Amino acid sequence: VERSLRVLDGVIAIFCAVGGVQPQSETVWRQANKYKVPRICYVNKMGRQGADFFRVIQQIKDKLGANPLALQLPLFEGETFVGVVDLIERKAFKWDQASLGKEFFEVPIPEELLPQVEEYREKILEAVAEHNHELLEKFIDDPSSITEEEIRIELRRLTIENKVYPVFCGASFQNIGVQKLLDAVCYYLPNPLDIPPVEGLHPKMGTKEIRHSSSDEPLAALVFKIANDPYVGRLSYVRIYSGKITQGEQVYNSNNGKKERIARLLRMHSNKQIPLETLEAGDIGAIVGLKFSKTGETLCDEKHPIVLEAIEFPEPVIN
Repeated sequence: VERSLRVLDGVIAIFCAVGGVQPQSETVWRQANKYKVPRICYVNKMGRQGADFFRVIQQIKDKLGANPLALQLPLFEGETFVGVVDLIERKAFKWDQASLGKEFFEVPIPEELLPQVEEYREKILEAVAEHNHELLEKFIDDPSSITEEEIRIELRRLTIENKVYPVFCGASFQNIGVQKLLDAVCYYLPNPLDIPPVEGLHPKMGTKEIRHSSSDEPLAALVFKIANDPYVGRLSYVRIYSGKITQGEQVYNSNNGKKERIARLLRMHSNKQIPLETLEAGDIGAIVGLKFSKTGETLCDEKHPIVLEAIEFPEPVIN
């Protein structure tokens, strides 16, 4: 987890609707705080007995000291969880179980939910107005004049700055809420250009080097995980911060001063491997053929060397 959080731009923090914030959630949340990774929260397993969306939000506040903001409310028919209410759009969506959650459609918001929808939508407006002077004026004059687009743009900024953590709900086992969660990733989590450029040191001079997230800049990539694959052998997982890596070329390891040849490039998708010709700035992929590179080491352009900040590992409990 520590290795992954070091190279990620954004995270979906998943909480159980019954178990709430568990000790493991606290550990991972602290690690994400350390690397200042923007997060959106997803309360899963809403279909289980004892699920309580609002209790989980309260626990995120109390146990994690965070500022969660509900952007959805759960939609029930009797005791059964069937969909979500989108608070920004003021629309309810129900998932079709015959298509195993592939299809979902808009339904009217139940009468008894309307006061709660308005109450929680007001909290969203307050949150965006609190940090934005223009929206604050609109909020005082006429809250309804704040558009959905303005709310989303401001929420995106606050999420990327780690001031607010949008909360969504669903039941992944029945595929309820998943499409809306993926939309939220696009709306609120950063792309590689939204975060500050990566900083490192020149290996010989010790001067500060900066690399922007662009394929036109010199290469800077961090090896964050080594795995052994039964078919291709040693896989080195890398995050490309700038420049690009092409299959067959040579790269320079600025930590040990050795050159490495790229035999193959892969995009890892669970246990599937998709061969690629190049990996560009912003990509995460795996390299076959690195012999001398270890976790936390930097691959770069030999003419423009840079050493990125290594990954700190917790002390092992047993040696």
